Amino acid sequence: MSKYVTRQRKVLLDCLNRHPDETFSAQEIAGMLGEESVSLSSVYRNLAELEAEGKVRRTLKGSVRESYYQFLDGARCKNRLHLTCTQCGKTAHMDAEEARELTRSVAKRDGFLLDKTETILYGVCEVCQHAGPPEKSEETP
Repeated sequence: MSKYVTRQRKVLLDCLNRHPDETFSAQEIAGMLGEESVSLSSVYRNLAELEAEGKVRRTLKGSVRESYYQFLDGARCKNRLHLTCTQCGKTAHMDAEEARELTRSVAKRDGFLLDKTETILYGVCEVCQHAGPPEKSEETP
């Protein structure tokens, strides 16, 4: 755990806290922090520290090999199950009561305790369901 909070870490945490339901690549985060003069290497270093502290979750989206990060330390994310859309990448919180019911059901039926800090349910969000399949670019073979 960090002994002190650098200016770069504070700026990064402020940014992540404003976007608790979203995931971003390190490059996207660095771009959002561009006017704050936070380098990409500083973003990577701080994200690694935050991940080790359990404050950030790193995931892969679909077939893309790039890592994406989501802030978990905000009050809205603590002990919540997350729903991530496989088409647009948006992450949302499952309703708290429904999440409790699901975790209780899994524990009772399967004798398995879900780790809510590590659980993401993947599917297609309502917006993407109504939008249809993603269009292929002209560059895609």
